[in-house]
Amino acid sequence: MHLSKKNPKLNAASDRLDDSRRRARTFDAKPGFAIIGLFLFLSAAPSSHAQKVKSAPPPPPPAARPQRETAPVTNITVDASEPMFATMCALLASGFEANVSAENWRPLRAQLRDRMQHQQGPAVEAIREYYKQHDSADPGAALSRYLWFGLVAGPAPDFKPIMRREDLPPEVLALEGFNELLSKYYQEQNIHQLWRQMQPAYNSEIERMHEAVSQIVFVATGYLRAMARPSEQRTFTIIVEPLVGHITNVRNFGDHYAIVLSGAEDIPADVVRHAYLHFMLDPLPLRYSHVVAVKRPLFEKAASAPRLAPDLKDDYPSFFAECMVRAVELKLRRMSPGERDAGLERNDADGYVLVRPLFAALPKFEGAEPAMELFFPDLVRSIDVAAELKRVSTLQFASADRQRNTSDLSVEEVARRRAAIMPGTVPNDADAIAALTEGERRIAEKNARAAEASFQRVVAKYPDQPRAWYGLGLVALLDHDGPRAKEVFGRLTAGEHAATSDPMVLAWSHIYLARIYDGEGQLRQAEAEYQAALTVEGGPEQARQAAQKGLADTAREKSVERP
Repeated sequence: MHLSKKNPKLNAASDRLDDSRRRARTFDAKPGFAIIGLFLFLSAAPSSHAQKVKSAPPPPPPAARPQRETAPVTNITVDASEPMFATMCALLASGFEANVSAENWRPLRAQLRDRMQHQQGPAVEAIREYYKQHDSADPGAALSRYLWFGLVAGPAPDFKPIMRREDLPPEVLALEGFNELLSKYYQEQNIHQLWRQMQPAYNSEIERMHEAVSQIVFVATGYLRAMARPSEQRTFTIIVEPLVGHITNVRNFGDHYAIVLSGAEDIPADVVRHAYLHFMLDPLPLRYSHVVAVKRPLFEKAASAPRLAPDLKDDYPSFFAECMVRAVELKLRRMSPGERDAGLERNDADGYVLVRPLFAALPKFEGAEPAMELFFPDLVRSIDVAAELKRVSTLQFASADRQRNTSDLSVEEVARRRAAIMPGTVPNDADAIAALTEGERRIAEKNARAAEASFQRVVAKYPDQPRAWYGLGLVALLDHDGPRAKEVFGRLTAGEHAATSDPMVLAWSHIYLARIYDGEGQLRQAEAEYQAALTVEGGPEQARQAAQKGLADTAREKSVERP
């Protein structure tokens, strides 16, 4: 039955399929095409507003009063941050780096440290006492905590974290009560006035970053054949803060990626590129978890490598993403064949054993048309696990490095959103995994019949396979078949066939069921399903956001219906 006229909200639901699939559209592009619209333009607008990605430079400003064209909203920004500035002022006032020579410091940083050290007042003394109580023998670790705080702090003067407590990085939780002290310090010392005075200097640094940063984004995005989607919740932000010194700090918390740079002088292009590639590629091993799971034996071999980052040893999706980033980097960096060979050998020795086969597979992507987010499963399937296991078994991993001095170090720290490596419901069956992947690809292409055929092949062999049934529910939405969609998603959310062991399927099934009920005017049932989606432990962040939005929309509809 076609419901396009009787149930417009069901049609909307079919157009809002699982975000991870809806975003994966095939672009009509030839190999090597460039995404002109992603060229990054950093305006010199006041830095209380983020500098945005633009498709072309603005027209020359009029002579009377310089004005810049309003940049379109994107999820890639370069900006300065008042919470970060206030945090660094408080840190310097507390005595951080008080005994470090400022001989090689930039004048602005040296002058501000001297000013902060001479500040007086009850709030300053409270900040200094707090710093002593939370002091660390490792200056790098101390700086790391306060940088994390500056990144997640909300606007002045309260500086309340913008994230839920359960989502905060451990470093921020260790600074319990700091935001109240910072708020008093900020008001007592009139930091806002100082911040306004610093705007020209910060804006100048942002403007000078234009060419270098835009080129990094332009080249990386063009290679991956990806498009910026302003509606996405994921963000990539470069924070300019001269007070951190010549230390490049890379952070990510969930879907939010941030780099803290001291300024435009000597931008660490390799670090920025590495972070941006993580922003682009990290979601793929999670989205296609059942595809990458087949290559897990290689990870188990690599986990014993002494130089492998400790946080990757028990996090297979992040390990896979790191190897993918490194493989693409070897393609994008200007290197001789000999330098690339040396890079591959270093990655093998350090335990990043998937870099070599992924690098070898990239020419297949370069010769294809789909964007990386669509081609990724084919790239992964091209890896011959048996051959690679044989190769890896002959490797001699390098010994561990000596402990690094974090007091003067560019660091990359992550608070990754960990996810189940592979839902226990996905069979260890290459044919079934290939059929699931093919079905997901066809859903992204909105080819309902081809998707249905793929998912039915899995159901024929594994009658209760949740991801196959979930795919059939999406097919029903594409067909605007409300009763069938309700039947499938109802099966996945209640009863003996409920997808309790697959949080992604369970959460999104509740949401799609809620949207169907909403379209039928059954607002109480819709509200109950949205609430149920929020209670799914381990469900995707995008599903949680969709459920919250659905609840808000339902509440508005109910208020309109009241007499």
